[in-house]
Amino acid sequence: MHSALKASGVDAYIESHQRKDLLRFLTCGSVDDGKSTLIGRLLHDSQLIYEDVLASLEADSGTQGSAGSHVNLALLMDGLRAEREQGITIDVAYRYFSTERRTFIIADTPGHPQYTRNMATGASTCDLAIILIDSRHGVLPQTKRHSYIASLLGIRNVVVAVNKMDLVGWSHERFGEICEDYRSFAKALDFGELYFLPMSALLGDNVVNESDNLEWFDRPPLLEYLETADIGSGVDLEHFRMPVQLVSRPDADFRGYAGTVTSGVIRPGEEIVALPSGLSSTVERIVTFDGELDAAGPGRAVTLTLTDEIDISRGDLFVTPGDEPQRAHELDAMVVWMTEAEMAPGGTYLLQTTNAVSNCAVRSLRYRVDVDTGMHEQALGLGLNDIGRCVIGSDRELAFDPYASSRATGSFVLVDRLSYATVAAGMIIGAASVWDHAPDAALVRQRSEISDAERAIRFGQQPCTILLTGLTAAGKSTLATALERELFDRGKVSIRLDGENVRMGISRDLGFSAHERSENLRRVSEVARLVNGQGLIAIAALVAPDGEVRQRARDLVGADRYVEVFVDTPIDVCRERDPHGLYAMADSGEIQRFPGVSAPYDRPADADLRVDTSAQGVDECVAEIVRVLTERGFLRGFSAT
Repeated sequence: MHSALKASGVDAYIESHQRKDLLRFLTCGSVDDGKSTLIGRLLHDSQLIYEDVLASLEADSGTQGSAGSHVNLALLMDGLRAEREQGITIDVAYRYFSTERRTFIIADTPGHPQYTRNMATGASTCDLAIILIDSRHGVLPQTKRHSYIASLLGIRNVVVAVNKMDLVGWSHERFGEICEDYRSFAKALDFGELYFLPMSALLGDNVVNESDNLEWFDRPPLLEYLETADIGSGVDLEHFRMPVQLVSRPDADFRGYAGTVTSGVIRPGEEIVALPSGLSSTVERIVTFDGELDAAGPGRAVTLTLTDEIDISRGDLFVTPGDEPQRAHELDAMVVWMTEAEMAPGGTYLLQTTNAVSNCAVRSLRYRVDVDTGMHEQALGLGLNDIGRCVIGSDRELAFDPYASSRATGSFVLVDRLSYATVAAGMIIGAASVWDHAPDAALVRQRSEISDAERAIRFGQQPCTILLTGLTAAGKSTLATALERELFDRGKVSIRLDGENVRMGISRDLGFSAHERSENLRRVSEVARLVNGQGLIAIAALVAPDGEVRQRARDLVGADRYVEVFVDTPIDVCRERDPHGLYAMADSGEIQRFPGVSAPYDRPADADLRVDTSAQGVDECVAEIVRVLTERGFLRGFSAT
């Protein structure tokens, strides 16, 4: 540092550091995996600890911590007295440091399960996560919990630091086992490329300097990786968003709107729209403390002046015309519950977004997440540190982006109306769909006087719903028609719900967006459930491209009555068969959001049956479906056993 100052001067040195980009990262993992020690070692070996602080650490190490004869560097982060006495991290501790390449803000988060909410708080603003694993213990439940939360909060850059390698004899084999275990678990998480790193935070191996004890590892140590990690790929430079935090009127001649650009880029002369009013104007100047700018991008705090005097106030959101966020009163969201008082549907709270406060209520709880396994569980409420998917209704229309697209405009917190304590952090998935709407509480389901057993005796069958899903022209309708004939010839009673027929009737008002396709399947599923209630077999032939929506159809009909058949015909064959030229129109852009071409088709991973009409004849495919129906007991009547 001193040589740099002498060579270039103080002003040049400060300017060079101001140009460096900033990386926010956190350390997380199970208790005693060495998170605080790692950060202390990172600062110590980078010579970023003042001598008096280091002397204090050396003195405290004799009575606090478990570092043996070594300096207990974890004490540098554990600032609370209770933390030092217990040797655990409770609060989120932040440290700032800088190297020649990059500046950093570190969040050291607790490992104990009861402080999971603190970990979520620390992760919410980070670009990268260092997940520590004790090489003696491997991947633990809390490792999985923190990994799941990091993924949920949009962190894509992950370092898996296998710590305390000195305690397993620097074993390459043990390192490989842990890496394989973690890879297997992380397949279900939305991470980018994982960087696996063996190290000893206590001894300093592979933290700042390469390790002589890990000769079999030839990749960069931690600090070098942090200095070069690509965090710019996730920055949104296209969709301009700026919440108005302050209307600035220092004198009669100046009116500006201050805030921080959360995404996109804005320049003088460009048109903007203010939400929720929808009024538009043109940016005249971009003003900052250091002068005016020609452009402002994500993270830049600015004051915009406009060419028109329009009604704008704190809480409004600036966007570019034609690129507006979604707007809805009801949100489909993931929440991390942060208080002892349980969350239950019907609870009312204040909902705070980046630009507004509204009254809200939890409409429904779709499921709770078992973060150790990733499985979804039915639940009546959420307790402290639980994570669940909810539908939340607001008394005002909210402007938002999905959290996956924008953390700033896709996140919110729930606040207790009496104590004003934050009770939950939320990540918006999108607008709530009709799937989530509860029927009016005054409605009562009418029961039939005819029992299921009587219907089974009359029809000689058990009711079920068969969904044939696959790409356009895969052969779904052909199979549905042939299956209907086969069941009729066997004396069974069925109803066929063909996708095209449905769209000529109950779904004639729907288009082909993802939301409308979801609603189409919901309507078909509701009809199928009614048909099943009358003892009949329902055969539905739909593209149904979204795997999660198909799961909702399964849940609505009932898993015990649902049979999913994946018509897995190769897309090249579908193109050749296509009688209406839909694929060619999708290729040219005439048809938007066409599954398999310009929109995704989620291939079923757990379908009850897979058939391929390019390799199997219609009769063979139908015989396979009948076999599954027979094995599941749907083609037999009432049995006393």
